[in-house]
Amino acid sequence: MAIRKKSTKNPPVLSHEFILQNHADIVSCVAMVFLVGLMFEITTKAAVIFVTLQYNVTIPATEDRATETLSFYYYGIKDLATVFFYMLVAIIIHAIIQEYILDKINRRMHFSKTKHSKFNESGQLSAFYLFSCIWGTSILVSENFISDPAILWKSYPLTMMTFQMKFFYISQLAYWFHAFPELYFQKTKKEDIPRQLVYIGLYLFHIGGAYLLNLNHLGLVLLVLHYFVEFLFHISRLFYFSDEKYQKGFSLWAVLFVLGRLLTLILSVLTVGFGLARAENQKLDFSTGNFNVLPVRIAVLASICITQAFMMWKFINFQLRRWREHSSSQPQIVKKKSAVTKGRSSRKEKENGVNGTVTSNSADSPRNRKEKSS
Repeated sequence: MAIRKKSTKNPPVLSHEFILQNHADIVSCVAMVFLVGLMFEITTKAAVIFVTLQYNVTIPATEDRATETLSFYYYGIKDLATVFFYMLVAIIIHAIIQEYILDKINRRMHFSKTKHSKFNESGQLSAFYLFSCIWGTSILVSENFISDPAILWKSYPLTMMTFQMKFFYISQLAYWFHAFPELYFQKTKKEDIPRQLVYIGLYLFHIGGAYLLNLNHLGLVLLVLHYFVEFLFHISRLFYFSDEKYQKGFSLWAVLFVLGRLLTLILSVLTVGFGLARAENQKLDFSTGNFNVLPVRIAVLASICITQAFMMWKFINFQLRRWREHSSSQPQIVKKKSAVTKGRSSRKEKENGVNGTVTSNSADSPRNRKEKSS
């Protein structure tokens, strides 16, 4: 097989192919502009808005020892600049994982175009989900959620966030915003774009809603729960691409998917429907960040329930499609096996002289004896 030579022609600058081939380098240069801006006094104030977390509040840790201070953060319009910068970082990390890990595996496995795109999607998302699960769990442990789950509604409104909590939400928003330009960079098919847009939009809607409504603890718990189930699905798909006989991961994922939807609904109703509904302060106050009023609670529960119902509907359709494909493939396998057995039996019959064919003992056949006598 002849080795295909790489083209020595470089695409024109700022052309379609040039941007696709060098988008990681272009984005890196844009990100470096903000980092270099930190080095000069004139541009420091503008660059800091993009690189570091904004709206920092420092309060004393205890009344006795005022020298010890704690830093907390609240959200504001400047967070959009921070999200934009870390969106650039997400694009760079995406390109690094793609070039140095996924592309090397693809060259060895020789996947088809369909499997190639699905493998890249699962590879990127499984890495993100795993990292987010570990990070989110560590925040929940540090926030004492494990020892006191009632913090979901007792701490509301959680206007003051720790550095890890705010950075987690900024990173989540940045990652899902980076998925929009990746549709162009990864040459996503036109028929797949609507599905991807719905997928990305649901993440941004719920993460942004939890962030703006100060439901940070509830959003974090539900994200960790959801990400764990999604990680299991995508890691199972990666194993399936390497060995199509692998099905155990999908069976476990199917069970955990249903349990995850039930736990999501239970935690949401328990927090919003019961915990916040019994709170003393139920007045809308933008200055204190209190959105604990009946219309907001109904909207939150409705959005969560509709999303979970939509996911279950997609899940049921997916399982039914797999069952139909499996059931339709079974008769074909049986037909192939029967055809093989018939072929083997016909060969044996031919060898044994069935249906008037010449046998191995042809000298004793009636026709040969008649020919000899004549």
